[in-house]
Amino acid sequence: MPWSRSPWAAGSFTTWLRIKNGYPLETSWGQAIHPHTDKEAIERIKLLTNENAQLRAELGSVKDRLETIERIVTDQPARLAREIEALAIDKGGHA
Repeated sequence: MPWSRSPWAAGSFTTWLRIKNGYPLETSWGQAIHPHTDKEAIERIKLLTNENAQLRAELGSVKDRLETIERIVTDQPARLAREIEALAIDKGGHA
């Protein structure tokens, strides 16, 4: 039997693919071998979760500010023209 068709080679290739793509390794019983969930990993996950929440809140704030700026930029010329026209009518007394 050629080496490339042996069960050992297939298992090794599968393990290599799992490692390369970041999947956890498992025993034949389905228990995770690596990465172990230690206190450091759990703390790191908590920190990243908090940072993610802060960044999402900041992004929401930036979106709100951008929406306000877009509204000012698009609405301002028409409103400004109306205000100038109203001042001209008031100053000249013409309706």
